[in-house]
Amino acid sequence: MKLKLLFIHLAIGCSLLTACSDSGRDSDNGALPPPEPEPVPEYSFTSVDDRFQRFLDDSEIFDGISYTLVDATQGVVHESALGDHTLDIVVMLASTSKVPAVTLMMAVNDDESLDYDVEASIDNYLPWEGVYGDRTTTQLVSNTSGIPGLTGLPEYEAHLCQYAAVGTLEACGEIIYSTLLPSTQPADEAFNYGGSQWQLAGTVIEQVSNQTWRQAFSDYISDPCELDVFQFGNMWSNQGAWSGNPDSLLGLDNPSIEGGAVSNMQDYAKLLLLHLRDGKCGDKQVLSKSSIEFMQVDRAGKFGTPYGMGWWIIADAAGGAPSVFYDPGAYGAISWIDVERGIGGYVAIDDYTRAAAGDPIGLVLGEIIDLVAAAVDEGRAAIAN
Repeated sequence: MKLKLLFIHLAIGCSLLTACSDSGRDSDNGALPPPEPEPVPEYSFTSVDDRFQRFLDDSEIFDGISYTLVDATQGVVHESALGDHTLDIVVMLASTSKVPAVTLMMAVNDDESLDYDVEASIDNYLPWEGVYGDRTTTQLVSNTSGIPGLTGLPEYEAHLCQYAAVGTLEACGEIIYSTLLPSTQPADEAFNYGGSQWQLAGTVIEQVSNQTWRQAFSDYISDPCELDVFQFGNMWSNQGAWSGNPDSLLGLDNPSIEGGAVSNMQDYAKLLLLHLRDGKCGDKQVLSKSSIEFMQVDRAGKFGTPYGMGWWIIADAAGGAPSVFYDPGAYGAISWIDVERGIGGYVAIDDYTRAAAGDPIGLVLGEIIDLVAAAVDEGRAAIAN
């Protein structure tokens, strides 16, 4: 009888031990249950849609506007096409090409198989005798190279090859490199936006990579990021020829590095996410995190114009580190990232009237960026409480 009671007690004890050891585990396989997923904020961008619609209603020039918004964690969080736009519209970007162009340059800089440094003088990489060999790629695309920018157009003469649909970037780059413009200044003494310095930077990339600009952009950016239509042509030669179809793009062999790209919203969203995700497209490391940060360093603020490499910079009102960077184009397209919030946006315009281009850009800088930030803050606050 005592032996029987002992076995009963042992059985009960074992049952209790098993129950205790299995506490909190899956009853089927003994595994811990998965953790509760982090709540995902839901954003409402109705105020942004409404403001863009009022802009169109009040405009006598613009018939359509479209935009996409991205979140570093969630990806694309909003797309909208207003007026005569569709969600798959492809537009010429003008200078909103600059950040994508520098993105390629920094990807080449990160390629350890190549002997290239954006901070080294470009005479290390060009095979010709030239007059601008002491400039660096960093200076060229921060508009501080001393080579006359777009304000110097009247004196360009031979440098005008950069706006032709014919010829090649290499041939034009050699002309620019060997032809001194009268108002050239020493490097790092002034800010002068755009122009020949960008075409010269693109020529360097072709020489270093031993590829055309088109091939290099495809290998380093388009393929790993799975871009569908984004490509560079020549914006000036496309006046009247551009139909909105990527097949109509001219100047593929002599692309305008600073302003010749075309894109749809989906491709540009992927590029913005690359900059918000420390250089990654999906699980592919396209740029290093340090290269992303390098592009955002202010190199022209000392001349009164906060500018990095492709990015214009909105100074922090409180004197802290800037967190909003933007890339506007002459036709009215604009992209931006807010690195503090991990959000970004791109606005597409297809009414190519340069005189009126400042209207949508002014709207985005003056109101839209703040409206987007407020909507994001509201959505995140809702799950934090």
